Amino acid sequence: MWLFLALLVWPLFIAFIVIILLIPFQFTLYSLVNLVTIPYQLVKIALNKDIRRNHALEHATIHVLEERFGIGGLTGLANENGFIIQGNVAPEYLRDAALIALKRLQRGEYWLSVHNRCGTSIIAANFVSSLFFVFLLWQTGMFSLLNVLVAIFAAQLIGPLAGRTVQKYITTSANVDRMQILRVEYKTKVTTGFLGIPVRLAPSEFFVRTQRTKPVQPEF
Repeated sequence: MWLFLALLVWPLFIAFIVIILLIPFQFTLYSLVNLVTIPYQLVKIALNKDIRRNHALEHATIHVLEERFGIGGLTGLANENGFIIQGNVAPEYLRDAALIALKRLQRGEYWLSVHNRCGTSIIAANFVSSLFFVFLLWQTGMFSLLNVLVAIFAAQLIGPLAGRTVQKYITTSANVDRMQILRVEYKTKVTTGFLGIPVRLAPSEFFVRTQRTKPVQPEF
């Protein structure tokens, strides 16, 4: 019996040790990739003012939905023409929240453009962990699990602050004075319910289409 258990456990133990030994090497590759790709992603967003404005409005809209309508668990993604909101929210609430968010940003409530759950914070934490790990690797010359743990701890400690800073100065822009909200777009799905009766499902993904108006030309 004991021999059978030993034969069963021993390969698992060896596999566990191998995985532990390989983690620093895997993390090294992961860190080097992050040090190249993450700055590229951030620069790409920073140079696109339309995405930055829509990103700020997306965050502000989610803030309003959470504060005014008590709707949580939402995610978003901005592009040049507007932003996507995913979650359980009524379209009319979303439109009202977007209009309120736009007005509040235009009144100077710039803090609405930053949100704690933004993916930028995750990207910033990944970059911090990668930077710390490569620095420790350069200083110690050792592929150790301890360096991985220190890098992850540094990311948890510095990542949130770095994420908010990156959001504020790089990935969002509260300069939304000439922006306007055109409409909320969504599609409803129909599925077969009990006894073959068609059931219309509530939409869970919306696109808030925006537009930036042209500046008024002075008359002479």
